[in-house]
Amino acid sequence: MASPHITASAKEPEDASSLSYEAAIGELEKLVAVIESGNAPLEECVRQYRRGAALVRRCRDVLEAARVEVERIAAQDLAKRTDG
Repeated sequence: MASPHITASAKEPEDASSLSYEAAIGELEKLVAVIESGNAPLEECVRQYRRGAALVRRCRDVLEAARVEVERIAAQDLAKRTDG
């Protein structure tokens, strides 16, 4: 049985830097399903795992940026309340 091909094009096999958080999570869920199915050959699983690692890094980066932005907004709000 042929395994589904989930990764990006050959030109950008691991580049996930332009994906939104939601897109990265969606792709990650799909490739986890491929790996867990047991139907993909070992080389494909390793390639999918590599792509998954890039997607996880992207998700962590997006979440960290969101955390920093929320903290910045909260600090500005606090400063406004204490100044006024």
